[in-house]
Amino acid sequence: MTTLLFYCAILFIITYFSIRKFITIAPQLGLVDIPNERSSHQKPMPRGAGLVFGLIFLLGIVFYDLDTFSENKYTFLAILIIYICGVVDDKFTISAKQKLVFIVLSSVIVYFNGYEITNIGTFFNISVNLGYLALPFTVFAIVAFTNAVNLSDGLDGLAGSISTIILSAVFVIGYVYHDNILMVWSAILIAIILAFLVLNWHPAKVFMGDSGSLLLGFIIAILSIKSLTYINPASVLFLAAVPILDTLVVFRRRIQRGKSPFEADKNHLHHILNNIKQDKAFTVKMLISMQLVFSCMFLQLHKQDDALNLVVFFLLFSIFFNLFDPRAKRRAKTARLRKKYQKVKEENRLLKEKKALAKKAKTDYEI
Repeated sequence: MTTLLFYCAILFIITYFSIRKFITIAPQLGLVDIPNERSSHQKPMPRGAGLVFGLIFLLGIVFYDLDTFSENKYTFLAILIIYICGVVDDKFTISAKQKLVFIVLSSVIVYFNGYEITNIGTFFNISVNLGYLALPFTVFAIVAFTNAVNLSDGLDGLAGSISTIILSAVFVIGYVYHDNILMVWSAILIAIILAFLVLNWHPAKVFMGDSGSLLLGFIIAILSIKSLTYINPASVLFLAAVPILDTLVVFRRRIQRGKSPFEADKNHLHHILNNIKQDKAFTVKMLISMQLVFSCMFLQLHKQDDALNLVVFFLLFSIFFNLFDPRAKRRAKTARLRKKYQKVKEENRLLKEKKALAKKAKTDYEI
């Protein structure tokens, strides 16, 4: 453990200074994020720091434990594909469909390297084995997990902080059950992300880009599948609850409105919270706190009944869907205006009645 901590400290220093150097050369490389209507920043920013910390992660694993690398060479090939996909997207911008092809291909590779979901839990004493559905379900889970983390990269420090909390929970599982891959991979990635966060915290000096967010999501998905050896399957929903809940809620709202679930908008959880407070740092801290609570729940519930975990998770989904509704503010404003209109209308009616009575009283007096 001491050796691992010392190694992570070295990687932290290497990553920090490497990203600082990257910031100075990013414009020459054409790795600059130009703000648009969905951006949270107003000026061009260096992006693609994942180019740096992704490479450091891959080399860090190789130099620390060559045997683990040899045993998982196809998994590292899949990670390398995701890494290259993200770098290409940061440089040239590729379509969502093209990125999906890369993620699906990489997911199939890790499946055949042993990272597979063969069982989704035990419900009412019935174990649900997937059989021939194991491959498509594993691919779906990895794709969904990867995109959930990717979509959380909307504010300074958000994706990195949430990923650090998730990986910390994975590290605990690895430590408790003596799993070297869970411990080493998560520890190395935490050290690297923390170095990045020093430069990405609000106000950010650099963005991770898809080269970072896709890579983080994919690796977290792999480690989550690896952790299924020791935990009940449904509990993994709490491991990355904030990104998962955010994605599910946004997709449901888009479908409700007759839009494509993949159509970009500004209705993610970080957008809604930021609109309420107009404070990016506060919003990030709120979401970090939420994920911290959910990760603690994961550690407490990872051996609990799958049916119970699923019920609790869908209760959380219902709360998120109704509580963080971007239309709620508009509905409240409409209700206030309607109430005000009814009040004015009633006052006008009473005024007319009063005038009519006064006119009638005057007529009766004259008669």
